[in-house]
Amino acid sequence: MTFMFDAALAALREILSPPFRNVLLKSLGMTLLFLALAWVGLDKLALSYIAVNHPWLQIALTYAAGLGLFLFLAFFIGPISVLVAGLFLDDLADVVEEDLYPSGQRGRAIPASQAIMMGVRFAAVSAGVNILALFLLLIPGINAIAFVLANAYLLGREYFLFAATRFRTLEEAMELRRRYAPQLFLAGLFIAAFVMTPGLNVLTPLFGVAFMSRIHKMISPERRAR
Repeated sequence: MTFMFDAALAALREILSPPFRNVLLKSLGMTLLFLALAWVGLDKLALSYIAVNHPWLQIALTYAAGLGLFLFLAFFIGPISVLVAGLFLDDLADVVEEDLYPSGQRGRAIPASQAIMMGVRFAAVSAGVNILALFLLLIPGINAIAFVLANAYLLGREYFLFAATRFRTLEEAMELRRRYAPQLFLAGLFIAAFVMTPGLNVLTPLFGVAFMSRIHKMISPERRAR
């Protein structure tokens, strides 16, 4: 367990480096632009259905629609930022592996089609867990625990597979994940802590890549032997 804390601290230091800050700024900018465009489009769509004769009721409904859109889009900030940041994960992994491996032993870039699918899967997992959390709000006592456990399992799995497939086939990466499932679940708890912390949740992709790249090296027998 100690090596996980060491990996987490190293990953935290890594995400403060200039290459990671540049990716963060780009991903946040693209996320906010996407949300702004979605706001304009959905706002016009919502207002087109609001047509009442009473002026005060019209104003109240307009503000209610605006508030509803704000809450709706705020809910998707995390998944959208994950999807956008997915465009830069290989660049981040290169930066991390430059510190972890000697020259010539770093991983290879994931094919564009596979990278896009991974980005979509990251976003789908993030959105799915958040939707589950909304339903679990109706069940006091287990909602927070279920949210943490779901994030730990799902996000830990996805970020490890990303880190591992830079060095091996997807089938080999999945076999390695199954072999070390308990350790990877514990590692996923560190990522879940990021997801649950307001403000830090937008850093989840950066931390996930930096952290799981280190975890992969630590549990990969052939990499440790070198």
